[in-house]
Amino acid sequence: MSGFFRRLAGTPWREIAGEAGSLAFLVAQVFCGVHVVNAHVCSFALVKGVSMLPALNLAGDVVAVDRVSARFGRVGTGDVVLLISPENPRKMVAKRVLGMEGDAVTYLVDPGNSESSKTVVVPEGHVWVQGDNIYASIDSRQFGPVPYGLITGKIFCRVIPFFINFVYSLV
Repeated sequence: MSGFFRRLAGTPWREIAGEAGSLAFLVAQVFCGVHVVNAHVCSFALVKGVSMLPALNLAGDVVAVDRVSARFGRVGTGDVVLLISPENPRKMVAKRVLGMEGDAVTYLVDPGNSESSKTVVVPEGHVWVQGDNIYASIDSRQFGPVPYGLITGKIFCRVIPFFINFVYSLV
């Protein structure tokens, strides 16, 4: 038993603890870096539902989201954006921007049942968003212009179909 304690006493515990501490610090730095990039630069999101058909699939698409453009006001008409739902702040939705502040937007009030249309001028600091599938989308036609601050990013690429097509092109 005394040989065991001698070997135990001869173990360089300070070196082991120092290496473990520096490794833990490195892992913490990596996690912090990933968080900053994900929250403020670029991230991925799963978008599914009928409102953006045919641009995005019903079953869902993994998309790349540019977080910098929204922060610096580089979102424009025609861009597909990821935004916090004005009706449910726990939910993120993807919609296409159809009008910026000051634009006059004409839209069909009830596209499935009538041809009546309405024109709205988008107020300052707001955008007009609509889904590509106007027959099954809850958007600015229901909740009005959306404050620009609810936009969290601009969708710039569908990742999964792009990756699948890339793999098939290699074969």
